[in-house]
Formats: sequence, structure tokens, C-alpha cells
Amino acid sequence: MNPLLFLAPLWFAFEIWQLVVAERYMGIAHIERGTDPRKLQMGAGRAAFWSIGILVEYLWFLLLLTDRLGRAPAFFMIAVTGLGYLVRRGTSIRWILVILTFEGAIRIGMLLFICGAVWRRL
Repeated sequence: MNPLLFLAPLWFAFEIWQLVVAERYMGIAHIERGTDPRKLQMGAGRAAFWSIGILVEYLWFLLLLTDRLGRAPAFFMIAVTGLGYLVRRGTSIRWILVILTFEGAIRIGMLLFICGAVWRRL
């Protein structure tokens, strides 16, 4: 079994953390106040961890395409991320949190699928 599949719980936790951070920086309270989340300060450490984490996660998606068990979930996670990016580019700030939440929920579902499949094979 591909050892990359055993990283799914780590990425599951990362996706949950992303949803929490997205709510904090683009949440309903900021939307109601009319605050632009791009002008809010984020610590350099958190921003670096977030950016590097996203890039490494996408690299993991690409590497999963080489595994028979991870191919379909990886394809869907890549497709959802790409589609979400295209939709977010053309929407207002009010809809970005909604789109990010749907993207995260689908990726979390695919990660849970990988975790369950690995568990059944053990």
C-alpha cells in the first residue's frame, strides 16, 4: 500500500484548520461590517504555514494520482479546487466564504473516504 495514503488524517486536520481560519478572516462578522478581509493583518508565521501547507497539499494530490486507491479522490479534490478557484475569481467577497466552505467540505469528504479505504485494507 502506498505510504502517501497514510497522510490523509494529517490533511484532514489541515482542511479543518483552513475552514476555521477562513471563517476568522472572511467570516460573517466581517461581511456584515463591510470589512475587506484582504486588509486584515495575519501573522507571518501563520501566513507562511498556510501557504506552504496549501502548496504541499496540492503536491500530495498530484502524487496520489499515481496510486490506484487514491486516484479518484485526488482527481475530485483537484477538480473541486480548480473549479472553486475559477468561481471565486468572479464573485464578490460575500460569496467567497460560502465557496471555500463547499470546497473544504468536499475535500474533507474525499479525505475521509481515503482514511476509510486505508482502514479497511489494514
